[in-house]
Amino acid sequence: MALSREDYVRADRFLPWNVTRRIYSDRVEPRWLPGGERFWYMNPGRGGRQFKLVDPERQAVVPAFDHVRLAAGLSLGTGKHVAPHLLPFAAIEPDGEQAVRFEVDGTAWTCDLTTYACAKVQPAAAAREGEVASPDGRWTAFVRDGNVWVRPIGGGEDVQLTRDGQLDYEYGHPPDSTTTAVTDRLSGKPLPVLVVWSPDSRRLATHQLDQRRVRQLHLVQAAPPDDSSRPVLHSYRVPLVGDSDVALTETVVLDVAERTAVRARHEPLPMLVVSPPEVRHAGWGDDGRRLYLLARERHDRAARLLEVDAATGAVRTVIEERGETYVEMNLAARARPNVRVLRGGREVVWFSERDGWAHLYLYDGETGACKRQLTSGAFAVRDIVHVDEEARRLYFTAGGREPGGEPYYRHLYAVDLDGGEPELLTPEDADHSVTFSPSGRFFVDTYGRVDQPPRTVVRGAAGAMACALEEADVAEVAAEGWRYPERFTVKARDGVTDLYGTIYHPTRFDPAGRYPVIDDIYPGPQTIHSPKVFPTDDRSAFAFWHPQALAELGFVVVQIDGLGTPLRSKAFHDHGYGRMEEAGGLHDHIAGLRQLAERHPYMDLSRVGIFGHSGGGFASTHAILAFPDFYKVAVSSAGNHDQRGYSATWGEKYQGPVNGDNYLPQANYRLAANLKGRLLLACGDMDDNVHPALTLRVVDALIKAGKDFDLLVLPNRNHGYNADPYFVRRRWDYFVRHLLAEEPPAGYVIEKPA
Repeated sequence: MALSREDYVRADRFLPWNVTRRIYSDRVEPRWLPGGERFWYMNPGRGGRQFKLVDPERQAVVPAFDHVRLAAGLSLGTGKHVAPHLLPFAAIEPDGEQAVRFEVDGTAWTCDLTTYACAKVQPAAAAREGEVASPDGRWTAFVRDGNVWVRPIGGGEDVQLTRDGQLDYEYGHPPDSTTTAVTDRLSGKPLPVLVVWSPDSRRLATHQLDQRRVRQLHLVQAAPPDDSSRPVLHSYRVPLVGDSDVALTETVVLDVAERTAVRARHEPLPMLVVSPPEVRHAGWGDDGRRLYLLARERHDRAARLLEVDAATGAVRTVIEERGETYVEMNLAARARPNVRVLRGGREVVWFSERDGWAHLYLYDGETGACKRQLTSGAFAVRDIVHVDEEARRLYFTAGGREPGGEPYYRHLYAVDLDGGEPELLTPEDADHSVTFSPSGRFFVDTYGRVDQPPRTVVRGAAGAMACALEEADVAEVAAEGWRYPERFTVKARDGVTDLYGTIYHPTRFDPAGRYPVIDDIYPGPQTIHSPKVFPTDDRSAFAFWHPQALAELGFVVVQIDGLGTPLRSKAFHDHGYGRMEEAGGLHDHIAGLRQLAERHPYMDLSRVGIFGHSGGGFASTHAILAFPDFYKVAVSSAGNHDQRGYSATWGEKYQGPVNGDNYLPQANYRLAANLKGRLLLACGDMDDNVHPALTLRVVDALIKAGKDFDLLVLPNRNHGYNADPYFVRRRWDYFVRHLLAEEPPAGYVIEKPA
């Protein structure tokens, strides 16, 4: 049999870049106005872009301006017709009391909201791309030839603040191990300048990054875009697991007025992926005289809060935390650490999993003594979102405290710094994403689930409703037969622990039928994979809509988060430590799928496939090799198939330091002889995150074992080709042919997203 072109067209319509065009009012990004609690947001509504102004104190939501009159004024100013529902800008800013500014095709405009006359304006002086402006708007910092410079935004000569920067020993520069070093170099986009300005704009903190002894990796660009017949070599410095040398960073404080540099007196710190300024692991005290630095050790088993005297470079350890496994400062990867310096450094809020759960502690910032535990119990703190120092109230999100709901759902709580039980402020059984106003008197709350459209409201700091804003409109998609994914709970391999996941059904689903099952896997250990909310941004849309699109071809797609993934207890997460061969709980995936098949006879476990990208590429290959009688087809892309060939930060954090043969069990190439089913391996030849050599090592082992398999090498693709239209279609085809036993339509092309 053959699937029709119409089947593929239907699946295509559910790819993220297509389906999101038919969903409206699904996101609110508040842009707070200066001097008050008011904010504006742009609503992607059914009638087009709608700019709205919100006054929480008056509980009022009104148009930010007259869209028809502004469109008419802009049409007159540009000489081109502008439709009111298709205004050619997505952001506005106030221009005095009765005007707004916006940008159209790179040109700045202002519109008088009394006459609606629109005119071009000279844009205000600002930092150039990649530069960092000072808080007072007078200076901007940049890097030139490995040194930090500043220039006056209002005009004047550039000022050089450091002079000894050199190749691979540069100031304010990110390490090559960012996972995008070659991609960034080829794009020509300016690299971020890694500096942090003091609140008074007098000083800035940066680092001098030493990569001189870090060994190089190399990518060979076989099909360079200039059509050259000679391949191009691209080299970059990345420490791999067990390497003796990693990038080291020294903190430096630069005084703009005095033109001086003070080096912090701490030992050089390892920098394996990102710089402290990039993830807010460095910040100034309110007085601008002390810099606070969150220092990590190489294997992530320790964290220290350092206080740096900006004038002398003296360093004091305020708090130190050590553990037998990784010590986290936030359960989400690369999120802002849950550490806050209060009362001019006299108190510190600190995050720790020392009692088995992620909780907050209040420390004396001068003595380093713990004053009290602020939260406790069998739940996990996720983020500190606001601290009201005057009222001594701390606001945080946490999951798993409310009975009956999924432990992953975030709720907002408030707790007194002087003790007491947390107070629940967002009671709805859903995941809550909150943004506080600058003063902390109000917050915007967007809440929903995978089976419930997101709703956005404004609440007062005590949780009382101020006004409703938007609720996602999915009517157009629902009219095509789509229904929300199904949430489920199953038991882990131990028969006791609850696991959670999501099932995607085709729109033409027949419960009396029999469907092949596809396991959509990403094993973490730094994140979960099964969505918890209806998508409201491009990243969440990817994990939600690609499984739906695949299901449209005649499959049931399942996502499960097994033991060893984060956001729950320390023990739940640590289950995978030193056991990366478990690939995010593959035993739990199999146990869960068997339980689901008992509940749902339409799930045919004689035809189970699996796919994943990056860590999911590793996990899906491991699945078909370690469990060849259960998984019959696998599509594995960009897999880090052996952590010894990947960035040191990854394996050494989750597998531990190299100790004899402790890395051998997780290496996929060792299992090549087990292959029974159909395996498609894919890699990009310009992947500067997971090197293509890791895929080719598995290929080598499969050839030596005499196994048949399929290989797809994508020229000029870096790590992010998981949504590449050609690769998506090839993934579909592979499951259609080998799991559904049908033939895909010939010559089908998925169009690239705009």
